Amino acid sequence: MLVYGTEAVIPAKVDIPSLRIIQEAELSDAEWIKSHYESLDLIDRKRMNAVCHNQLYQNRMSKAFNKRVKPRQFAPSQLVLKKIFPHQDEAKGKFSPNWKGSYMVHRVLTGGALILTEIDGEIWPKPINLDAVKRYYA
Repeated sequence: MLVYGTEAVIPAKVDIPSLRIIQEAELSDAEWIKSHYESLDLIDRKRMNAVCHNQLYQNRMSKAFNKRVKPRQFAPSQLVLKKIFPHQDEAKGKFSPNWKGSYMVHRVLTGGALILTEIDGEIWPKPINLDAVKRYYA
C-alpha cells in the first residue's frame, strides 16, 4: 500500500472455493457461478489497475531520464575517438588508455550507429554504436 498506493491482491487471497467447500456450504450453482465471476472480475480489475499504474510510472521515469540526455549528432568526415572496452585485445591493464583513434565518420546509420574509416582510408566493416565514440577535436 505504501509503495504503489493500492492494496496488493494475491490470487490466493481472492477466495475461489473448491468443489468440496461448495458442497459443504450448500450453495446453489447460480450463487457459486456468481461468486466465481465476481472473484475473477476483481482479479481482472486489480490487474488492469496495476498495469495502468506501471505505465504511468514508466512514463514518469523515462521523462525524468530523457530530460538529462543530450542528443549527439555526427556527420560524415568528422573526427572521433573509439572507446576501448575491457574485453577487447587493446585493453592491456589498469593504466592503459580508454580511447583509441582518431577515426573519421564514413557514414551515419539509422538507429544510432556509425561506420568508421581510419585516417588512411580503410573502412571498418562493422558499424559501431554512438555510445562507444566521442568527438575528437584535433
